[in-house]
Amino acid sequence: MANRSGIVAGMSVAWALYPLGFAGGGGLGRVTAWLDYAAELGVDAIALGPIFAATSHGYDTVDHLAIDPRLGHQDDFDRLVDTAHGLGLKVYLDGVFNHVGQAHPLFQQALNDAASGAGDYFRWSDGHPYLFEGQPGLITLNHESDQVADLVITAMNHWLERGADGWRLDAAYAVPRAFWAKVLPPVRQTHPQAYIWGEVLHGDYVGFVRETQANAVTQYELWKAIWSALLDRNFWELDWAVKRHASMLGVFSPVTFVSNHDVTRIATQVGPTGAALAAIILMTLGGTPHVYYGDEQGFQGLKETRPGGDDAVRPAFPVARDGLLPDGWWLFSLYQRLIWLRRERPWLDRAVTTSAELTNTRYVYRTEAAAGDALVVEIDLTDPDRPCAIVSDDDGSELLAFRP
Repeated sequence: MANRSGIVAGMSVAWALYPLGFAGGGGLGRVTAWLDYAAELGVDAIALGPIFAATSHGYDTVDHLAIDPRLGHQDDFDRLVDTAHGLGLKVYLDGVFNHVGQAHPLFQQALNDAASGAGDYFRWSDGHPYLFEGQPGLITLNHESDQVADLVITAMNHWLERGADGWRLDAAYAVPRAFWAKVLPPVRQTHPQAYIWGEVLHGDYVGFVRETQANAVTQYELWKAIWSALLDRNFWELDWAVKRHASMLGVFSPVTFVSNHDVTRIATQVGPTGAALAAIILMTLGGTPHVYYGDEQGFQGLKETRPGGDDAVRPAFPVARDGLLPDGWWLFSLYQRLIWLRRERPWLDRAVTTSAELTNTRYVYRTEAAAGDALVVEIDLTDPDRPCAIVSDDDGSELLAFRP
């Protein structure tokens, strides 16, 4: 399905993971070993966090054209892509193109030789480089520079030619939209099927898509409303966000989620039962859902504002399935059913949701495609000890019931 700009839309559901944490020292081979699990879950894509050479957490890139040695080598990437494609999974990469690490050779060259021209790659003020959001070691690129545009186009095309299927644009909100509008068309000219979305926290989501030619953005408004409505027992907030969400679906299919590598995990926010309800909501609204690895098993993880505060939400996955706790498989089964329900109804990608009944603790909504296909979903928190959810076809036939 294409959006109004003619750009191909995203796949139905992706499994998102942070490789430097997930692999636990096992490199990309550890990721490859779990791809059959992702396929069993029912997703049709994996969205990888940063895999390129970096100094610490991966978002301090020092070489956009090399695999991080902690994750392996080019051959490991090739095996991962070949295995994924063999299982029917697309592979999306994380492009950190707003900033680089302090150890990046171009930045070191700029520091050592002001006459080299390398200074054109970076933003400076009174002889000092701009730091991304004040974070030491993250040097902001100069997005008015043609050299930077060429660097990004080269990197994106390089990995698409090596078999990647798309890109997440990290910190896309911090980059001038005119830069993306310059970079993405030549990338699409060579790779018209590439799926590209931007990390945008708030603001004019529709404007970003229209002005940059990205396929989509991350839907943080909906993420916040889902966990907050369940935690506070206030579906009015969720309904407001769903109405905002509907205004986007006429233009693009937002990337939706209930956890990611930067936020507290959903099971920590609202508990295991709440996490199941969040999954049901996520999978029955329009958009392109991303399931953060471990959410399907009820992983816990608290994001903290301190050095190392992301570690708990970016843990290692076990070496083998028997390393997963037995009490997580019921949630895996629920996710599996929801994903297949969604894949059987590809119209959900752009379907619009309207409320049929709304109180603080009860929300009944209808998610309907332009052609008239629809689902009816009932979420009831009236009894805090026995919350429930029912998903039905438009004719009233029950498709899924959750009654813990």
